[in-house]
Amino acid sequence: MNFELSQLPARNHKPREQGITMVMDKGLSVREAEDFVSSGSSYVDIIKLGFGTALVTQNLVEKLKVYSDANIPVYFGGTLFEAFVIRDKFDDYVRLLEKYNLKYAEISDGSITLEHKEKINYIKKLSKYVTVISEVGSKDEGIIIHPNIWIEMINSELDAGVWKVIAEARETGNIGIFRPNGKARVMLIGKILQKVDPTKVIWETPQKAQQAHFIKLLGANVNLGNIAPNDVIPLETLRLGLRSDTFFQFLPKELQKPIE
Repeated sequence: MNFELSQLPARNHKPREQGITMVMDKGLSVREAEDFVSSGSSYVDIIKLGFGTALVTQNLVEKLKVYSDANIPVYFGGTLFEAFVIRDKFDDYVRLLEKYNLKYAEISDGSITLEHKEKINYIKKLSKYVTVISEVGSKDEGIIIHPNIWIEMINSELDAGVWKVIAEARETGNIGIFRPNGKARVMLIGKILQKVDPTKVIWETPQKAQQAHFIKLLGANVNLGNIAPNDVIPLETLRLGLRSDTFFQFLPKELQKPIE
């Protein structure tokens, strides 16, 4: 930090297991990636090249080097994994990860239909090569998954060797753990937290109000994902109580009343 300010919540330092910020890169140029890491690398724990953008992003190798030089791991979005699997090209996908020297990979079934046992098998296979992140929840707004199924899937995927499980919300924040209007599914989230270690979940929260909701619920060191590059610094101020949304969240009680 550039100067001192008292009574801020303690933030875990990198490499973090809690307080993770996962950023979604939907096609930044090499120059944009350089600018991004120059200002925000301290606050970014991992970067996802969203959905299938890795296939069409120009100068991919050069951009991956920018992130590598900044000590920020990168992985391809789960939709790309699904695109290989539905074409029966899983082995090709593994070779792709090796080609680009990626140490993380995401396994999801938000677009395709996978029997959960099959998804678990993919997790176990891929865990032999890389650190696996999985995603739970459908990208189809018409599919509502019962809380008990969410809990069962999250815990079984963690047991299968997953590092973190992403709770689906899409890059728009209106699916899965959120309603179509962007409001949190409070009952669903509450039930998940009763049965799942919250440090093992990355909550997709592309919208500011969603980020503030989870910071108020679980504190400054909650794991948040699908953060836009331009929102990394604003998110860090939310975590520290330096925006109006969380301004009084971490102050002592005697300071929690707004000044009249």
